[in-house]
Amino acid sequence: MTVEEIHAEMVSSVWKVLVAPGVQVSAGDTLVILESMKMEIPVLTERAGTVRELHVVEGEVLQEGDLIAVVSDAVS
Repeated sequence: MTVEEIHAEMVSSVWKVLVAPGVQVSAGDTLVILESMKMEIPVLTERAGTVRELHVVEGEVLQEGDLIAVVSDAVS
C-alpha cells in the first residue's frame, strides 16, 4: 500500500474542509483550503486513492509541519 501524508507548509488556519475519511480522490484534487495572510491556499493530493485520515477541522490553526490528511491507494 502506498501512503501519502499531507502536512501544512506554513502557519495557517483551516478555512474549508472539502473531503472526509473514506472519500475517493484523484491526483490533484483539493482536500482543504487554508488561509494565511488573507490568501487562500488549496492543499492538493499528489496521488489517487482514499482519504484514510483527516486531522483538521474548519477554523483550526495549523503550525508548519502539522499533519492534515493521509491518502492511500485502494489496496488495504
